[in-house]
Amino acid sequence: MLKNSLFFPKTELKLISSYARRINDELESGDVGYYHLIDTSLSLVDESLEFIKDKTHIKNIVLVGMGGSSCGVKALRDLLFDEKNNDKKLFILDNTSSHSFTKTLEGLKLEESLFLITSKTGSTIEVVSLFKLIIAHFSLKFEELKKYFVFITDKDSKLHKQGLDLGVKTFFIPQNVGGRFSVLSAVGIVPLCFCGYNAKAFLEGARACFEDFFMHKKEELLQKAYHYCTHKSANINVLFSYSDAFKGFNEWYIQLIAESLGKKRGYKRVGLTPIALIGARDQHSFLQLIMDGPKNKTITFLKILDSKKAPIIPNLDFSYLDSLSNGVNLHELLNAQCDATMHALIAEGLSVDLIELEKLDAWHIGYLMYYYELFTSTCGIMLGINTYDQPGVEVGKLILKNILGVKK
Repeated sequence: MLKNSLFFPKTELKLISSYARRINDELESGDVGYYHLIDTSLSLVDESLEFIKDKTHIKNIVLVGMGGSSCGVKALRDLLFDEKNNDKKLFILDNTSSHSFTKTLEGLKLEESLFLITSKTGSTIEVVSLFKLIIAHFSLKFEELKKYFVFITDKDSKLHKQGLDLGVKTFFIPQNVGGRFSVLSAVGIVPLCFCGYNAKAFLEGARACFEDFFMHKKEELLQKAYHYCTHKSANINVLFSYSDAFKGFNEWYIQLIAESLGKKRGYKRVGLTPIALIGARDQHSFLQLIMDGPKNKTITFLKILDSKKAPIIPNLDFSYLDSLSNGVNLHELLNAQCDATMHALIAEGLSVDLIELEKLDAWHIGYLMYYYELFTSTCGIMLGINTYDQPGVEVGKLILKNILGVKK
């Protein structure tokens, strides 16, 4: 299971219950679609498995996407490294960097590869550009594209219409599901199924989180959101994740929080700034600033309890090197470092919470990612903003189009 422990004073529930009612209203309105993906994506699992079942020649799945179309999938790939039932490799192209593009494609055989072109609108210039480069790299003709490409997009988007024109198989993202909240939609479910991960367990974990929040009325998430959004001096939330497997998840968390909560409210600028660290490595870099620097940060610790597959540190005694960790499980050492750091920060009077996952599997990751989506929505309501738009990003896109137009 997932356990969230709060190391700061709770607020009387009756004082914040109105926020719970407002997020329940948002759920029931149907305007925000990610809430309902735990149900609507179930048929997508069957559709995806049916499509891929006879394509045994495919060895490489290459997802091409930006932001919300790639961050969640990258997180899933990193977290579920030990949970696959086929040998297909998942590659992700999520930047217009010639280095990563060339490095990825130079090792692929076309006949063994399937490319997932992912864009909600179908007009993401980075994705369209990479799509064209892949076609050119393999010298493909338009009539050949349906053999090597799958599109993931909104119904009736430009990409969908192009897919109809080319005969390319298209999976759909619900139009009321924003990109950074789309990991439980076709954006995440299709590559999960293609690569042999347990997509149904992923959805079941998300459903368990939904039930804990909306049906069982667990209050930790609500209390945490209120404390962190109303903190008098801290508007930075540090996610301290204890395992290298959380690297992709940290990227997803940053995009989800930053793009959702960094907004203008009238003439005021509000937000919760996300910083993501990996323990124990970043104890030797960023921790000093948290401990002795400005107290403008809240800290969330994230750790995995299961340590069965970790090696035991051997009992080797040296004349000058300490033997404190002799005989200790390596993962238990990592968790001990997490606990020690956490208690040191609590002693400094900082607001801290701890998320503990029983183990790394699709169910627990589904729960964790849905938890953070709910947390983000709750924060947005408490900050009085539109959680689901990104006007600041759109301005940059318009300027880019003007720059490219001038260069032509």
